[in-house]
Amino acid sequence: MSVLSVLRLKDARSEAAKEIEEYKKSKEAEFKAFEASHTGNTQAVQASIDKETAAKQQEIRAQYEANKDKVVKKLLDRVVLVKPELHRNLNKVEA
Repeated sequence: MSVLSVLRLKDARSEAAKEIEEYKKSKEAEFKAFEASHTGNTQAVQASIDKETAAKQQEIRAQYEANKDKVVKKLLDRVVLVKPELHRNLNKVEA
C-alpha cells in the first residue's frame, strides 16, 4: 500500500467516526425531545387520575355517612331480634 492510500484510509475512518458521533448526538437529542413531550403527558394523566380518585373517594364517604345508621340498625335487628322457629326439615315426634 502506498502512503497516499494509508492517508486516505485514515481520513475515511476519521470522517466515518465524526458522522457516527453526529448521528448519535442527533438521535439522542431526538429521544430527549420525545421523552420530554411524553413525560408532560404522563404528569397530566396522573393529575387527572388523582383528581378522579379523590372525587370517587368523596362520593364513597358521602354514601357511607348517609347509609351507616341504616346498616347498623339492620345488623342489630338480625342479631337481637331472633324469632325462634323449628327448622323446616324437623319432623314432629309425637309421644
